[in-house]
Amino acid sequence: MPQPDHIIRLDLPEKPEIGEDMEKYFQVCDEKIGFVPNVLRAYGMKPNKLRAFSKLYNEVMLAESGLSKLEREMIAVVVSCANHCYYCLVAHGQAVRALSGDPQLGEMLAMNYRVADLSPRQRAMCDAAWTLTKAPMDFAEADRQGLRDVGFSDEDIFDIVDTVGFYNYTNRVAHATEMMPNPQYHGMDR
Repeated sequence: MPQPDHIIRLDLPEKPEIGEDMEKYFQVCDEKIGFVPNVLRAYGMKPNKLRAFSKLYNEVMLAESGLSKLEREMIAVVVSCANHCYYCLVAHGQAVRALSGDPQLGEMLAMNYRVADLSPRQRAMCDAAWTLTKAPMDFAEADRQGLRDVGFSDEDIFDIVDTVGFYNYTNRVAHATEMMPNPQYHGMDR
């Protein structure tokens, strides 16, 4: 199957000057997963934005939280489903497969999270992510209370909405630039 010949629909520098710190970051990515994600390569156009993006990603997705890494990846996929973001569905669907050990869960979340066998906690979290993406003005105290009722603290709720906001942002960047996922994601954790 032919692969697109672009990362994004903008001209990227052949060898961007991203600084020693980001070169090391790229090296860690390559060592850890075997490649540098195209989103990072795209942000290499603007090294300061690359630094800010990487720092925010690490805070949203890896910092201490009442949400597990899997739950944050699940949010990424549900938001990306609502937004039809191909890049994030592929990349974060793979992360869900890897973290859950379930080769179907990533696809279920990508297509329709409601068909997945989720715990009440995960279901409420995914419902919140969907509402905050599709109709954010409809999210209200009843929704926050529903999250509390399944065990989320107010700090956890903040982390949920922060993660939802982050992926709505990245989905828009990916859409506007026609960002393509690295082809390696497709075969991982199957």
